[in-house]
Parts: sequence; C-alpha cells; structure tokens
Amino acid sequence: MSQAGPGAVAALEPPAVATLKRAVELDSASRFQESLVCYQEGIDLLLRVLKATKDETKKAHYRQKISDYMERAEAIKKHIEKEREDGKYHQQIKIEENATGFSYEKVFQDYLNETVTEVWVEDPYIRHVHQFYNFLRFCEMLVKGPCKVKTIHLLTSYDEGSGKSQQTSSLEEIKQSLKNYGVTLNVSFSSSIHDREIRFNNGWMIKIGRGLDYFKKPQGRFCLGYCDFDLRPCHETTVDVFHTKHTKKT
Repeated sequence: MSQAGPGAVAALEPPAVATLKRAVELDSASRFQESLVCYQEGIDLLLRVLKATKDETKKAHYRQKISDYMERAEAIKKHIEKEREDGKYHQQIKIEENATGFSYEKVFQDYLNETVTEVWVEDPYIRHVHQFYNFLRFCEMLVKGPCKVKTIHLLTSYDEGSGKSQQTSSLEEIKQSLKNYGVTLNVSFSSSIHDREIRFNNGWMIKIGRGLDYFKKPQGRFCLGYCDFDLRPCHETTVDVFHTKHTKKT
C-alpha cells in the first residue's frame, strides 16, 4: 500500500530536502553532471511529497519549489549539451582516500547508453591478477548494457618479468569469454604508454588517475566490499570527464 497523508510527507520530505541541498552544492561547485542527477532525484521526491500533502498552502509552496528546481535543472541540461557540442565539456570527480560508492557502474553509468558500440581502454598496468579482474569487471559492465558494445580495444604494456605468460593467458581467456557474448577484444602492447584513459564512441572520454586500479585490497575474503565494489574502499584519485566529437585518436 502506498504512503499517503502526513506520514508520507514526514518520511519523504527530509530525503528530498537533503538531495536538493546536495544538488545546489554541486551546482555551486560547477559539478553540473552530478548536480543534474541530484536535481532530478530531488524533484522526483518532492513530487511525491506534493502528492501526499493535503494542506493547500503547503501544496502551493511545493509547486513553486518544484518549478524553480525544474527550471534550474533544464538550464544545466542545456549548458551541458552546449559544452558537449562545443567540445568544451570537462568535469572532475575527486575520490577521497577510503571513500566507498565508486564501483565501475557508478562511475561510468552516466556516460553509457545504447549508442556505445566501441570502447578504447588505455592502461599501462593490466599485469597482475587483481588488475585482470578489474578489467574483467569493466568488461562485464559493458556487456550487461545498456550499451551495445561490439568491440573493445585494450592498449597496455607488456609484463617483462616472470608474469608475462600469465598476462598473455589471462587476457586471452578474457578475449575468448567476450567472444561468447559477441564482443571482440583487440589487445595491443606499447612500451611507451603512460596515460590512462577510457573512450566511448558516443563522445565521452574518462581519465582516471589510477586507471581501473583504484580499489583497495579487501581486509579479508569474507568482508563487505569483497564482492560488491560499491562497498570497497578506494585509493585517493581523480576522475576527469571530457566530451569530444572525436574519441579515436589519429
């Protein structure tokens, strides 16, 4: 049974206020993509508060607030679209030391849609077991959608030590597994690669200071965060997001 009346208002109003307060803070910090998501979530909550409110004076107050927030959200949306078109879009997300809530799904979800069919990953450190698993998790996210990825290009560096054969066999296993899902993995190696970036053919480019390897080692095999990476503490790093009409370097 859906909530209605004063009880519903009491339950829904605090999260609505908190979410919209966060939206305004992000907006003021020019973190527009994040603020837009918070505005949209907060407006949805406020609409539910409005529906549950019986007092006409309060209804008028909520309607005005909703109208104001919707107007701001629409302005931000247009601003983001214009920056995308002009190739000027840039957003920076700071991941603090030991922060949680930054699984690959959370970091990349705003930039993946059904138009994504090709992905480029440049990361010099896909060499060790946990790094293979990170890349595998990233591939799993792409396969699950909503994008329709057909090709993934990985550019990394060779492990020149004793792990070379493991690197080759691990990446080959991922390649064959992706093939079962209709996805082609092309692996290339470079001895001079230093930058870490991920590009999607819908125009988004994401640069993470630590590449895909920003999660900390779990404290134990049966600790929260071992399986669910939203609960896994992170190393401090930055995520820079750009939008350009040309994601493939020439």
